[in-house]
Amino acid sequence: QVQLVESGGGLVQPGGSLRLSCTASGSIFVIYSMGWYRQAPGKQRELVAKITSAGITNYADSVKGRFAISRENANNTVYLQMNSLKPEDTAVYYCNANVRTTITRPSFISWGQGTQVTVSS
Repeated sequence: QVQLVESGGGLVQPGGSLRLSCTASGSIFVIYSMGWYRQAPGKQRELVAKITSAGITNYADSVKGRFAISRENANNTVYLQMNSLKPEDTAVYYCNANVRTTITRPSFISWGQGTQVTVSS
């Protein structure tokens, strides 16, 4: 079993910054990609940013130039640095990881419980 725990959410004023963290623990053989998604009230969950184990990243157009995703493979941790935050960034942010628990079993997607980010004056 694999658990993902996010932290770092909160209330911030427009133009401010937050840094989210997510650490995976449990029976982990290897983690492939890790990513951040968000879901605003009444909207579908959407991709914010992803990063492969080799460090290749991709971002939603709405956050390019403002957000930066990074990871520490040794600690099974992914980060999301969010700068120049806007009210429309308000959402619950979820991390996920494409994980393999043993060499013989296929990989699967594991999700965190989510952390609230609110951008408001």
